[in-house]
Amino acid sequence: MIALLGGGLGIGFLLVASPWLWPADRSRARAPKGPNALVSRATELLEAAGYAQVAPRVLGAVMAGCALTAAAVAWLVTTAGALALLAGVAAAWAPLVWLRSRAARLVRVRRAVWPDVCDLLVGSVRAGLSLPDAVAVLGDSAPSAVRPAFAQFDRDVRASGHFASSLDRLKQQLSDPMADRIVETLRMAREVGGTELVPVLRALSVSIRSDAALRGEVESKQSWTKGAAVLGVVAPWAVLAVMSVRPEGAQAYASASGVTLILVGAVISFVAYRIMLRVGRLPEPRRWFA
Repeated sequence: MIALLGGGLGIGFLLVASPWLWPADRSRARAPKGPNALVSRATELLEAAGYAQVAPRVLGAVMAGCALTAAAVAWLVTTAGALALLAGVAAAWAPLVWLRSRAARLVRVRRAVWPDVCDLLVGSVRAGLSLPDAVAVLGDSAPSAVRPAFAQFDRDVRASGHFASSLDRLKQQLSDPMADRIVETLRMAREVGGTELVPVLRALSVSIRSDAALRGEVESKQSWTKGAAVLGVVAPWAVLAVMSVRPEGAQAYASASGVTLILVGAVISFVAYRIMLRVGRLPEPRRWFA
């Protein structure tokens, strides 16, 4: 009875805190429901991580393979069903965590090169190149982190001769809010014309550089805090895994009270990890016309 009341109280606290732990996203609210929504989110995650050519079903197969492998290993080592189940869930979640970390790392790397891209575009436009040629030249002169995307744009625009559709594919491949600003600025200059492209690109370069400097300073101060929080969440489970290797430990965790302890600990760890991410998260700029 006490365990039931405690579980109900914990669920109540979780429901009260859910608007802050999982805030509503307008873009998700407009997204389709069901399997199509899962496919759409997987596609967006793969694009942001630089794997736009990978199909979402491949990601699903990798998650299933990781879950089955981890669950089988945990069962063979500990013979505890609850630990095997948690190991499978954690292993299935691991590819998503890795893709999100890779996407965040790519955003940080690219954030530092966009001012250079704007400067190169300014130099090409002032040299008299047309907009398609100025963007295509970046396939050779842009920083290495974004050079393949501009090289692909050069091939697309040469094959199709259509600047707008090639820009759309470039924006999809880059999948970056700062790239969206540059691409839409170029699109407007191409469609509307005018002589203000160079000042706009210079102002955009200054804005992106100042934003990147501020974010870098804040992230460097938060990195050690996040690392300590992650260590605090992972350390108890590492100790539990070591203890469950021993026969008496595996027998204790296979009992009803042991399973309850593992499940309650998993819920607490998950909620604490989500709170840590929510508290330390910086607001990211939204993509333009993504």
